[in-house]
Amino acid sequence: MTDIILLNGGMGQELVHRTGDNPTPLWSTQIMLDHPGLVAEVHQDYRKAGATLHTTNTYAIHRDRLAHAGMEDQFETLHRAALKEAREVGVIAGSIGPLIASYRPDIHPPHAQAVPLYAEVANLIAPEVDLIICETVASIAMGKAVLEAALPTGKPVWLAFTVDDNDGSKLRSGEGVSEVLQFTEAGAILINCAAPEAITTAMDILANGDLPFGAYANGFTKIADGFLEDNPTVDALTARKDLDPDTYAAFAMQWINQGATIVGGCCEVGPAHIAKMSEVILAAGHRIVAP
Repeated sequence: MTDIILLNGGMGQELVHRTGDNPTPLWSTQIMLDHPGLVAEVHQDYRKAGATLHTTNTYAIHRDRLAHAGMEDQFETLHRAALKEAREVGVIAGSIGPLIASYRPDIHPPHAQAVPLYAEVANLIAPEVDLIICETVASIAMGKAVLEAALPTGKPVWLAFTVDDNDGSKLRSGEGVSEVLQFTEAGAILINCAAPEAITTAMDILANGDLPFGAYANGFTKIADGFLEDNPTVDALTARKDLDPDTYAAFAMQWINQGATIVGGCCEVGPAHIAKMSEVILAAGHRIVAP
């Protein structure tokens, strides 16, 4: 029997599906403005599905992203709104996403510029979360910057790297996944927002390290070229038709068999997927626990 931490599933896509609103570059941030209370509803649905760790809807709340929409003055307000919507759900992981854009290590700011920007977010969310999770880290440089920014808060910091959908041994920067094992100050190393097949490859590499590790995959067919352009919207991405809850849970069990102790879901992985994961994890004789 192994103790497994069960993360929630994706937030942004779940919100888009529930509202039917046209996606904007602000993604789940915009929905929080237009539909207050809906984020809390999704958090509760993941809790009911069995999740024991809940990630705040703060992934995309960066000054550079808000500036494109003329909303930089709402930086703190939006963070506080996201934290409030997560307050009653249980153990909370404060999310920090990439600066500028996801999956674009080529345009990530230099270290000296990135660290204070990440630190501003980390210091704002830290008092109200149990740990900080730095998500969709696409390069070693980003990992170094966000870890340096978040560690001084005193909260545990988890790093979630994203890998090439066609080669799970490489980050989206082209660097080897084995290089992430250098981040020994992190509380855990994860792989997120990539194809589950690629993540399976990455799990064997993470198993060579000393830190707890795990994964949460997305359900996209691929990260389309259109999504890698300036100010993308998620309607440039297509959901897979072959990743139902049973299929996704089978991937999660494979990761657990490879040594993962933290599993969950990213974009297009919803409450039904988390519920099925909870069911199969318990059926396999494991215990689901909070961090």
